[in-house]
Amino acid sequence: MTVQLTIELPEGAFSALRTSPDAFVQEMRLAAAVKWYEVGIISQSKAAEIADVSRQDFLAALSRFNVSPFQVTPQELAEELSRG
Repeated sequence: MTVQLTIELPEGAFSALRTSPDAFVQEMRLAAAVKWYEVGIISQSKAAEIADVSRQDFLAALSRFNVSPFQVTPQELAEELSRG
């Protein structure tokens, strides 16, 4: 099941990314999914679903947005490594 939303944007929004309205919407979905993943609200697979991309493409997008694919803090990672 899908839900359709209508969002009103100023005409200048599309020129900001130098793109078409459809491409702008896709980029907005991707940016939202990346941010929600970054702050730990959703998983990688859910983020890829929201962005309507494959998980592999979502991982590539994380790199493009300079977001780590790992949802752990450096301290949590250090603690995990010290247990090993």
